[in-house]
Amino acid sequence: MSQELLAILAQIEREKGIKKEVLIEAVESALLSAARRVMNVKPNEELKVELDRNTGKIRAFRNQEEITSIDFGRIAASTARQVIIQKIREAEKDVIFNEFQGKIGEIVSGTVYRFDKGNIIVDLLGKTEGVLLKREQSPKEEFRQGQRICAYVLEVKKDNKGPQIILSRTHPNLLKKLFGLEVPEIYEGIVEIKAISREAGARTKIAVWSKNEKVDSVGACVGMRGNRIRNIVNELQGEKIDIVRYSDDIREYIKAAVAPAKVSEIKLNKDNLKAEVIVDDDQLSLAIGKHGQNVRLASRLVGWELDIRTKATASGTEQKEEKAKKEKEEEVKETVSLGQLSGIGEKTLASLNGSGFKDIEDILRAGIKDLTKIKGIGEKKAKKIIEQAKKFSAKAG
Repeated sequence: MSQELLAILAQIEREKGIKKEVLIEAVESALLSAARRVMNVKPNEELKVELDRNTGKIRAFRNQEEITSIDFGRIAASTARQVIIQKIREAEKDVIFNEFQGKIGEIVSGTVYRFDKGNIIVDLLGKTEGVLLKREQSPKEEFRQGQRICAYVLEVKKDNKGPQIILSRTHPNLLKKLFGLEVPEIYEGIVEIKAISREAGARTKIAVWSKNEKVDSVGACVGMRGNRIRNIVNELQGEKIDIVRYSDDIREYIKAAVAPAKVSEIKLNKDNLKAEVIVDDDQLSLAIGKHGQNVRLASRLVGWELDIRTKATASGTEQKEEKAKKEKEEEVKETVSLGQLSGIGEKTLASLNGSGFKDIEDILRAGIKDLTKIKGIGEKKAKKIIEQAKKFSAKAG
């Protein structure tokens, strides 16, 4: 072990990205293991092996005294070699784990290596493998072996076999990162992505806003002749993307979100974050979208529950609500409390209420016999209560 060893370690550092100090510590650990086997070190003895960082010279110490001559032998050298290889592999795993841990939330590129039970194993530039789980794959995308693929790094886990890198093609932030790569104004922070609503493989709505009045947020994302948005659509294998202009005015924001349908009127329920969106008859199917997709994505984008209606249905709903309101008012008028009857004391009123008599209608439906069953009400009082209820009812009618 000499300068030649240090040169080898330096080469490994350059090629594998493993710090030289980590490799030296691995070598020292391997040599210590070999030395213990050769020298039959007793449990109470302290053994230490050092590799000089400058000269490559190996020094061994037993109980802090240097051993001037030590023969590791063939078995010791073989043991050291195996431990070194193992340490290097572990160090490589740590390097890869740390590298990709720092890439969580970013986009990485690779090639499709193989398919495993619906999952796609991706070769990440020869460094390691990532896995695109079936649930993270867009249902309308298809890949073949050897094809280039870019994906969003969702998670990085430590595993016995090495770091497990979970990739995604369905995460909304994949769109955010693609726009950042394709649109300089987003990368520079001039145009901001406010919200994304996505159904992977089918359609996405993305709300954008410009911090600079001179920069059109939608135009910047579309690009000249649509080249920027076209590149992203191609990357997503034809997924449709609607670019929505964000607005602090919720009405304007909703109108932009349900596009391409044209909105006639919007009624807001700010307490419950609900909005009734009224459109012309010929705009209804466009506003709702196939299988309700357009309104569903628009609702998620703005964070409000959107109810799409035509003018006719909205008018009919208003009439029904007005009718229900009147019926309720009439019902309230008809339901007169017992406290409004004259000649009934608090104790009698409490007894009536306790026996289930809540209003005049209950009294009129009952007879003298029913009322006399109530404690404190005799036949005379029962007749008087019924008489008062009839008079009040006739007067109200």
